[in-house]
Amino acid sequence: MITLGELSNRSIPLIGFGPGIAGYSSKMQKKHAGIWRYYYGIINRIKIRVVRKNYIDAVTHALNIGYRLIDYSSAYGDGTLLQLAIQRSGVKREDLFITTRVSNWAQREGKVREEFMKFLKNMNLEYVDLLQFHWPVTDLYLDAWREMEKLYEEGYVKHLGVANCHQHHLEEIFKICKHRPEVGQFEIHPLFTQKPLIQYYKDNDIVVEAYTPIARYDDRLVRLPLLKKLEKKYNKTFVQIILRWHIQNGVIPLVRSMSKEHLLENFSIFDFELTQEDMAAIDAININSRLRYDPDNCDFSIL
Repeated sequence: MITLGELSNRSIPLIGFGPGIAGYSSKMQKKHAGIWRYYYGIINRIKIRVVRKNYIDAVTHALNIGYRLIDYSSAYGDGTLLQLAIQRSGVKREDLFITTRVSNWAQREGKVREEFMKFLKNMNLEYVDLLQFHWPVTDLYLDAWREMEKLYEEGYVKHLGVANCHQHHLEEIFKICKHRPEVGQFEIHPLFTQKPLIQYYKDNDIVVEAYTPIARYDDRLVRLPLLKKLEKKYNKTFVQIILRWHIQNGVIPLVRSMSKEHLLENFSIFDFELTQEDMAAIDAININSRLRYDPDNCDFSIL
């Protein structure tokens, strides 16, 4: 297992795969009646089967490539398709580092334990390697943390972590926690490097994970002459260069793709190293541009 470092009792993989939601979009409306509704229903069922198959195939392929950190959340679904993919891959449970997160819904409804136990059942698991909350829902995330600690103490969780937390969120957790978070996940990419926050996490012995690690292919990043120059220099794609930049900064990038080619591309980053000068040049791209939600200024009910 390629690892970034040690947690309290095991290694954590250096790169993670987040399969996200197995969903599809459809413009078909229920207003259609009679025979048309019948045919639309058949088409919808076919689409759902195709999406489910593609999802299982992608996760299976990721595991076969070598991904071992699976980044998931109860906000994405009950885990049934994920379990089928793991079963098909043949990868042993003990070789996987499985993450799930407490949804905002479970925090609002006070059903952290109920949601978590449903995930364990659907995944056919006795424990998860890492439990985080998805967002620090105002006035609720400390209660969620207490429930997470109980699951940890009962042996259902090996490590506790947070997601989307600013420094002040962590400070509040430190005041009430019996067990400190070991892993923290938040938005990081060259347009939004978050250097001070990363340093705060590291100073508190919290491993950092980055979501949106390649800035959603934002044109302000993709079209930079610097990255085109580095692509030629290292004979790597700009995606590989940015993922390598994360790793050399001591951050675990979490990638998401349903493409077999992209999954392999994302994983093929361990055969080269960026120079310190090139690392500094990518650091300097930063314009403090957040692409996702700010946990201090968002509507948690839609997340």
